[in-house]
Amino acid sequence: MKTNRLTTKEKLLDILKKEHEMTVNQMAKALGITEMAVRKHLNVLERDSFIRVAEVRQPVGRPIQVFSLTTQADELFPKQYDNLAVDFLNDLFEIQGNEIITHLFEKRAKRLAANYSSYMKPTLTNEEMVEKLKDIQIEKGYMADVVKLSDHQFELIEHNCPIFEVSKKYKQACHCETNMFKEVLHTNDVQRTKCKSDGDNHCHFLIKFEDDELSV
Repeated sequence: MKTNRLTTKEKLLDILKKEHEMTVNQMAKALGITEMAVRKHLNVLERDSFIRVAEVRQPVGRPIQVFSLTTQADELFPKQYDNLAVDFLNDLFEIQGNEIITHLFEKRAKRLAANYSSYMKPTLTNEEMVEKLKDIQIEKGYMADVVKLSDHQFELIEHNCPIFEVSKKYKQACHCETNMFKEVLHTNDVQRTKCKSDGDNHCHFLIKFEDDELSV
């Protein structure tokens, strides 16, 4: 994040990035503003999913609230991960061709599927599985939403793509993600109807379940 002429909100994000966890009182003292002013900005940041709050028990007295950054907030800070990943993939493509690129994304999809599937308990309904998938994607910075179209049909919308620079160059990333969703949700009918790497504003997935696939 830029360091010149920071707004108060940006200063709060910067100090939490450095200190990891802070109370309202600590932030107010560090920035030289009132606790009321700090809370005003924290409310906005929490609403936008950039801040999380937790209560910490004290030996004496009431628990105190400590604030920290979410994974989503981390995307606000400068990083070169995407460019580095694209450079590595370009080198691999030059050395071994497209097949190795596809293989790498397939391995990544299998690894993610195993991780995501651990959250999909057998007792979850199809709707609950889609909601769980949405929650996981939010934690990974995708700013996801779900729209229920019917009892057996849902739309997953990802407003942000953390691997956008990679997916622009290598469409295997998008293809493998769609197949991963199919495996995690136990349905063969997941279609990517819009994609940021194709120039759309967001990524949209149409998810359909057969009537007889409903969980009990």
